[in-house]
Amino acid sequence: MDFDWNNPPFEVGETLTTREIEESFEDPFAVRLLPDSPRFSVQARYFNLGKTGGGQGVFSVYRTNGRMIRVIVARVFTDAEEFFYQRLMRQNLES
Repeated sequence: MDFDWNNPPFEVGETLTTREIEESFEDPFAVRLLPDSPRFSVQARYFNLGKTGGGQGVFSVYRTNGRMIRVIVARVFTDAEEFFYQRLMRQNLES
């Protein structure tokens, strides 16, 4: 996957580095969602919940053309997102 980091629309490095954000997309248990909302579907925005190599949970909103990923916003997991990620990971491991 290639990432477009030219003029990101958020402050990179404040809490997460570009490398950490990229690692969250490489997570084999990452959860990618297409929001069921007219607000996000008009411009095809997607959600990614994944973990870095160090175990930090990262929630990202992004768009893609199939080759390039443009991250619109990224932040550390909330407690609810961590719970959701862990629950889906356990379900995948049990099946």
